[in-house]
Amino acid sequence: SGDQNLIHAFFQGQDIHRSTASLVFHTAFEDVTELQRRNAKAVNFGIVYGISSFGLSQDLSITRKEAAAYIEKYFETYPKIKGFLDELVATGKEKGYVSTMLGRRRPVPELKSSNFMQRSFGERVAMNSPIQGTAADIIKIAMNRVYRRLKEEGLKSRLVLQVHDELLIETYKEETEAVSRILEEEMKGAAHLSVELEVDMHQGNNWYEAK
Repeated sequence: SGDQNLIHAFFQGQDIHRSTASLVFHTAFEDVTELQRRNAKAVNFGIVYGISSFGLSQDLSITRKEAAAYIEKYFETYPKIKGFLDELVATGKEKGYVSTMLGRRRPVPELKSSNFMQRSFGERVAMNSPIQGTAADIIKIAMNRVYRRLKEEGLKSRLVLQVHDELLIETYKEETEAVSRILEEEMKGAAHLSVELEVDMHQGNNWYEAK
């Protein structure tokens, strides 16, 4: 969305949910309670899915009025996000599809439906698909880059699984350092956005330990 408040929070390396709670609830960052953070997290993720005040009220066990106030405060805090989401819906209505940053299209015929429920579903798809779809594109690019580097460097370790935004590598112990370097370089370099992609790595003798 290019929202400066959101970009600033990422550049500062802040916990984005705590940062949102601080701005939305006008509370000092260090004074944000766990409940405030949890509520802000629900809003952060809910907005991506085009959540309604009713849906948020159900998630947080609060009144619909309180949920509507949370959403309103969120859009006041990150003003460019509202415009960004509205533009996605408008583009979807005009073109009949929305696109990821890399150009992959998702048809949204529901936006022209005469049925309110179908149309509302279409609006949520139009808002969500470019964001979630871009995330899916990025991890697939990262997966291909990591696979290629493992081959190019003649390593025996192999990429065995991708789950959401995670890559699982079955690594020979003597290659751990090289594999870690490849993962960081190739996953961070999978896309160039307004903020740097973050990479978090864990090791273990099995997937459970590595989590």
